[in-house]
Amino acid sequence: MRTSICLQGVDSPDVFERNVAEIERLGYDTLWLTDSSLHTRNCWSYLTLASRATSTLKLGTAVTNPVTRHPGVTAAAAATIAEVSGGRFTLGIGAGDRPLLAVGHQPAKLADLEASIDAIRRLWAGEHVSMRADGFAFDDAHYRFAPAPEIPVWISATGPKTLELAGRVADGVILLAGLHPDGLKYALEHIDRGAEQAGRDARPEVTVFAYGAIDDDDPDAAFAAAMTIAAWFPQTSPVYCEIAGLPASLVADVRRSYAGGEFQEAARAAALLPAEFVHRMALAGGSAEAIGHIREITVLGIDSLTVFPLGPTRMKTAAAFTDCVARALPADPAN
Repeated sequence: MRTSICLQGVDSPDVFERNVAEIERLGYDTLWLTDSSLHTRNCWSYLTLASRATSTLKLGTAVTNPVTRHPGVTAAAAATIAEVSGGRFTLGIGAGDRPLLAVGHQPAKLADLEASIDAIRRLWAGEHVSMRADGFAFDDAHYRFAPAPEIPVWISATGPKTLELAGRVADGVILLAGLHPDGLKYALEHIDRGAEQAGRDARPEVTVFAYGAIDDDDPDAAFAAAMTIAAWFPQTSPVYCEIAGLPASLVADVRRSYAGGEFQEAARAAALLPAEFVHRMALAGGSAEAIGHIREITVLGIDSLTVFPLGPTRMKTAAAFTDCVARALPADPAN
């Protein structure tokens, strides 16, 4: 089971570089970096720093979108990071999330997301691209430098239609569905449905994002750090709340309390949620709870786990997560 980690560009450049070097030392396979309109530092600049601070760690966006960045600009940025890092880059892309509201935009339509991926891949292949979508257009667009090598494209997906799109066209899926096995099974079924529609032999690679904190010294602090991501689900994808048994009336209360912004801005709404729901959707306690989640998730046939550490002790969670994975899974007899 591969392990990945997702960070936001909230630390100063020197702290970020030290953290990235430590992440590589801890044995993580991939570092994902968020692309948020206003709330974090520029992801492409920080990916350049990460590529210089590491030698084996794979790098990716989790995720950019075709709304705040034209797909042609994204294609060139991705090709640049792939070149700088020696081919270690994966483009993670999605429709966009609630931070778009702060800059006057809505998430991309599904057709625009699919069209953007098609255009990006064609540009990387050295084609001249002319096309028009609702949110962007190309007019004989093409590179004036060497086309990029093959760069994997992973789609961030939560809802059923995006999950099916990912199953049809993506090289991998960044799955945001909480940690409840029934919700994850629901998501995987929709990925498989998309793969079948496209005639693919198997689903694309899947990584499950595990948001939260692990702290054996202070599990209450870990729970507090994880609460806000639990409030993201009623607002963005309430189907997972229904699957996890959250009453519809409480979903409505959270939606009224959390109108927009990143999930870190949902503290007031998160206070409405029962502890049981928070534990189902996030890492929210000590290592024993994390080990339980890891064991439940890995039997579902996913390819990797990605921890998204929250709260003030993010690197403590990063170290604890790799330890929990090692304790949760049997050693490979081939090694």
